[in-house]
Amino acid sequence: MNIFSKFSNSQKTPHKIEIPSKKQLSEELVKEPVTLGDHLRRRRLKLGLYQKDVAIQIGVTASTIWNWENGWSSIALGCMSKAIAFLGHNPISCPEDLIVSLACYKQVNGLPLEELGAEMSRDPEQLPDWLSGRHQPNRKNREAIEIFLSKTLKER
Repeated sequence: MNIFSKFSNSQKTPHKIEIPSKKQLSEELVKEPVTLGDHLRRRRLKLGLYQKDVAIQIGVTASTIWNWENGWSSIALGCMSKAIAFLGHNPISCPEDLIVSLACYKQVNGLPLEELGAEMSRDPEQLPDWLSGRHQPNRKNREAIEIFLSKTLKER
C-alpha cells in the first residue's frame, strides 16, 4: 500500500510528491577565479580530482595544493610550468611592456635567472637589474629581447 494514498481523497488517485533534484553548482565553479590557486581549484573540481591527485601531477604535496588554493602561499617558480600545464592554459596575462613581458615569460616557464640568460644568450647578471627596473637595457639589448620574445611566442 502506498503510504500517501491514505491522505488522498480517493484510493484511485493517490497524491504523488515529487521533489526536484537540481544539483547546486559549487561556489568555486560559479565565481570567476582571481588567483592562480583559484584556477587550480576550479580545474581540479571540474576534473573531479582530489588535491593529492593534483599534487602528484605537479610534484608537490597535497598540503601545498591546499595552501595555493586557499591563498596561504604563492606557487613556487619551479612549479609554475607544471601548474600551467595542469590547467591547460596560461591564466597569467602578459602585458605589452617589453621588460614586463620578459618577467612574465620567466615566471610562466619557471625559469631561474641562469636558465633565462642561457636561453637568451645573455649574461644572467644583467637580468635582475632589467627585471627590477633599476636599469633599462640599451637599444641593442632591447632589440635582442624583442627578437627572443617574438621567437618564443611563435614557437608556442
